[in-house]
Amino acid sequence: MNKALEAKLKELPRSPGVYFHKSQAGEIIYVGKAAVLKNRVRQYFQSSRDFDAKTLALVKEIDDTDWIETESEIDALFLESEMVKRYMPRYNVLLRDDKSQIFVRIDMKSEWPTVTTTRNPADDGAEYFGPYYNGYAVKKALRYLRRTFPFYIKSPRVGDSTLEASIGLVPSHLGAKEYKDTLKRLIRYFEGGRKKLASELEREMKTAAKLQDFENASLLRNRLRNLIELQQRIMFGDREFMDISKDRALDDLRELLGLVHTPKRIEGFDVSHMGGTNVVASMVVFTNGASDRAEYRKFKTRIDHNNDFYNMNETIQRRLSEKNLKAWGSPSLVLIDGGKGQLDAALTARDELGRHALTFIGLAKKNEQIVIDYKRSNVIINKAKLEELNGHLEVTERFILVNLPHSSHIVKLLQRIRDESHRFAVSYHTVLKRKKQTASVLEDIPSIGPATRKKIIRHFGSVRAATTASEADLAIVIGVAKAKIVKQSLSS
Repeated sequence: MNKALEAKLKELPRSPGVYFHKSQAGEIIYVGKAAVLKNRVRQYFQSSRDFDAKTLALVKEIDDTDWIETESEIDALFLESEMVKRYMPRYNVLLRDDKSQIFVRIDMKSEWPTVTTTRNPADDGAEYFGPYYNGYAVKKALRYLRRTFPFYIKSPRVGDSTLEASIGLVPSHLGAKEYKDTLKRLIRYFEGGRKKLASELEREMKTAAKLQDFENASLLRNRLRNLIELQQRIMFGDREFMDISKDRALDDLRELLGLVHTPKRIEGFDVSHMGGTNVVASMVVFTNGASDRAEYRKFKTRIDHNNDFYNMNETIQRRLSEKNLKAWGSPSLVLIDGGKGQLDAALTARDELGRHALTFIGLAKKNEQIVIDYKRSNVIINKAKLEELNGHLEVTERFILVNLPHSSHIVKLLQRIRDESHRFAVSYHTVLKRKKQTASVLEDIPSIGPATRKKIIRHFGSVRAATTASEADLAIVIGVAKAKIVKQSLSS
């Protein structure tokens, strides 16, 4: 360990947070989270510890360490996963495996929503929280959360065991509306509203006691205790509360582009389709440099058109409409997935609506170049900062192409936003494509109309499930005569 790092480690705080180990070249080689930064980070440099081969190799490469403090372990959990996705450190082998990420899913649109975990979030209207990289910690947290916010992990059925109900893990005593209100509180917990929830529970407990409803007051007291205990014992959360002034990528981006303020809300856009069919677009939002899934939006273009410039133009026009600006607010920076053509189409849409003050840039896939319209992007390149970042420019008549090392903080951040917008667009396109394929199978069956098709899908969930169903099961849903026709058609 060099003397500069040794001195720096003495400044480590005792708060939770995320730390970044760096190589001599300044590359982030490992990202980790800690309940107590001072204890966790210093462990790497205790020679008496019995490290495995991977950790020994990592320690030998560490030349510098930085960290970001968070309000709690909860916030550190998500911030860690976000930073790993952004920088893809070489030593985060386990965290880089997409199969290891896990999300919490709550299907609020169901009559009796369930709370489950999944590794593959779908565009199905459910609420998703994550991703997290420690499935054990997430599942353990959910077990504790059920004590405060009782929920179902599978749809309730008549005759189900009453054991979970008797120990207060499922809301068997609640109606559908009251149960959804409980889940809304659970979602608020995920979103960082722990203090307000504790205050509400305490207030309700005191009110119940004044009304001499001692049974309910006791229940609320226990839930309040569980909530407080959960904050102390479990690392859990889906968003960060970092000080954006400490985020090097955001600060470097602000200086490079000559922006007045650090871009707090960055929106990324991409278009997805197959040969001009099922054309969709995505809008992802990164708040303070980390993904904010609650703010994501998707668009289905009004007509299917095999023209990405047209599709991008329509998407930006709809995003910047008066209605959506009022509902979603204005972006600090807009990132378009694509090169000169896509950026030009987006800027044209922006200018047609009179939103000239908004800053737009693109990110071209081929060489990861930042694409800037010389006159319209509202960007003034800081050449001193560009030189500091070891970058260079390619200038054409209308556009500036900014070339930065692919390992730079700025490129990692923009890549993360671009890749997320692409993933979200593709997932929506895939959902529409599957729906169309499913609909086409049922539409080919004679005498089966839209209402009948809807009944089949609603009851069985998919054509595959309907295919395996017996004729008697189909008859219960759509009647004997139609069931016979459907069974024969699906079997063939």
